[in-house]
Amino acid sequence: MAVETPNRNLPGQIGAHPGVPPINRAGSRTKMPKPQWLKTHIPYGRDYFKIKKNLEQRNLSTICQSARCPNISECWNRRCATFLIMGDTCSRNCLFCSVKSGTPLPLRPDEPLRILEMVEIMNSRYVVITSVTRDDLDDGGSSHFASIIRTLKSNRPGLKIEALIPDFKGNTLHIDTVLHAEPDVLNHNLETIRRLYPLLNRPPLNYPVSLDVLRHSSGKGFITKSGIMVGLGETEEELNELFRDLRACGVKLLTIGQYLQPTPDNVPVARFYTPGEFELLKNTALQLGFTGVESGPFVRSSYNASEMYEPVVNR
Repeated sequence: MAVETPNRNLPGQIGAHPGVPPINRAGSRTKMPKPQWLKTHIPYGRDYFKIKKNLEQRNLSTICQSARCPNISECWNRRCATFLIMGDTCSRNCLFCSVKSGTPLPLRPDEPLRILEMVEIMNSRYVVITSVTRDDLDDGGSSHFASIIRTLKSNRPGLKIEALIPDFKGNTLHIDTVLHAEPDVLNHNLETIRRLYPLLNRPPLNYPVSLDVLRHSSGKGFITKSGIMVGLGETEEELNELFRDLRACGVKLLTIGQYLQPTPDNVPVARFYTPGEFELLKNTALQLGFTGVESGPFVRSSYNASEMYEPVVNR
């Protein structure tokens, strides 16, 4: 795969590439300026403000807000949102993520009905449900996940649901709890290459655990999907290895987006990829057998989710 840089290799680990921001006197990295193609607009639009108001009235969270998604205006004005269930506080502390970490609050049993109300207001045909990680719960929150899926399915015939789940520590009983609710797509993000897991405050063993989640779900006959970020210090060969790992697990759908440092406390960006490089990554992934790939600077896990799903079921 060729890339648009003098050196045809993608950058090595953070600190080993001239594009990595230098260390300042305080011991932290100076912020790398964003290129022109990463400029975004302030959220706007009639449907955007309507959805925002209705979410607030129902005390619902979305990953669009918690993860500071750059596509929030585009998606909300198309009446698409990704619901963040089980609260807005994660029991883990991954250093790429802007979702707050700490001690989560108890689950709210009325959450399935509140999400149903919101889906009806939006008149959605395709919904993505994701969650914070809840290691504090005996089943990781899998039964709550399943309850929401069943509530939506039983009240909105024809609604397609994508479940973007945590790893449930690889517990197949908890994964099956979600699968028994019959989501149309099972999504679980690998996030980055194996070598960089410790950089993100993730144990290296979490990489094979995530692959096992996807392999198990594919083996049960479900359409599986995963998402990754680039710009953390990965190399071309490491990305190709990741693609092959996902394909070996039966994953059909893949999203590739640029990592953007959400706060000064998060891991810094090692490199910004150009739009042309994202197109090359997409072509590489398609050549390895993925059915659908979304790849671009602003692509996130649920970007164009329904558009990615349709070609798979219509093949």
